[in-house]
Amino acid sequence: MNRNELRKADINLMVVFETLMQERNVTRAAEKLFLGQPTISSALNRLRSMFNDPLLIRVGHRMEPTARAEELIRHLSPALDAMSVALSLTHDFDPKISTMTFRIGLSDDVEFGLLPPLLRVLREEAPHVVFVVQHVDHWRIPDLLAAGDITVGISQTRGLPANAKRKLLRHIYPRVLRADVSDSPLTLDELCSRPHVQVSHSANTIGVLDEWLNEMGRKRHVVLSVPQFSALPALLAGTDLLVALPDYTADAMAASGHLFAEPLPFETPTMDLSMVWLSVMDTDPAERWLRSRLEAHMSDRTT
Repeated sequence: MNRNELRKADINLMVVFETLMQERNVTRAAEKLFLGQPTISSALNRLRSMFNDPLLIRVGHRMEPTARAEELIRHLSPALDAMSVALSLTHDFDPKISTMTFRIGLSDDVEFGLLPPLLRVLREEAPHVVFVVQHVDHWRIPDLLAAGDITVGISQTRGLPANAKRKLLRHIYPRVLRADVSDSPLTLDELCSRPHVQVSHSANTIGVLDEWLNEMGRKRHVVLSVPQFSALPALLAGTDLLVALPDYTADAMAASGHLFAEPLPFETPTMDLSMVWLSVMDTDPAERWLRSRLEAHMSDRTT
């Protein structure tokens, strides 16, 4: 390897190139890097001159990479990751004085049920730190991690990138939330006969509960689909509506004393809540601190 080639390199240009490859759009790349659009356009021209290649060619509203750009990014991204790790080792992290901004991905149920008590602790430990929360689910986490939009995500997870790590935080125990209290637990017949609310970010009226009921030859009747959990307390009040949701979210909503949570009237498959991050973030002191706080206050694991 000829290290003298590195003397020609401008690391800021490499970061711009990686962002352009992720966003395929000058305006979005500028927004992500907090730079002006002319600055990004100028950087792209310098990159084209440096590599003697167009790199990104406009096709409609997107910019498509050339073969040279695809080859470059395969080598460049791991190199930038390694440099980030090396630079992170040069400083410690003190939450009391840090003014860092952390970008966290949380599913809606986690944001409602587990974020508030965590935030109270974080406000004491890191009073000047900024936390930016993005909505995630098992579909969005891989892309948001790869794009650098979040550094850690908490949700149910499925397929993840090869360079991602996953840590189980807790098992999810589905519960039924209702506004009317009863001395006897909900029966399967009552669960199926009463109207339901479905929480769906994709505007569906069918969820995992329907899959479980179908396996038993049963059905329920969904009369309302909403995109987020936060509206449920107001929607359920004074009605006979039921909603199935994770135990930690149901318990948080029932804590007001106006709603009541109970287990589903049948055994359900195991579902897991996990924390995921890219392995390149393993050694970063600030990210290690953040993951330790997320695990301490969002996990129910004893080991």
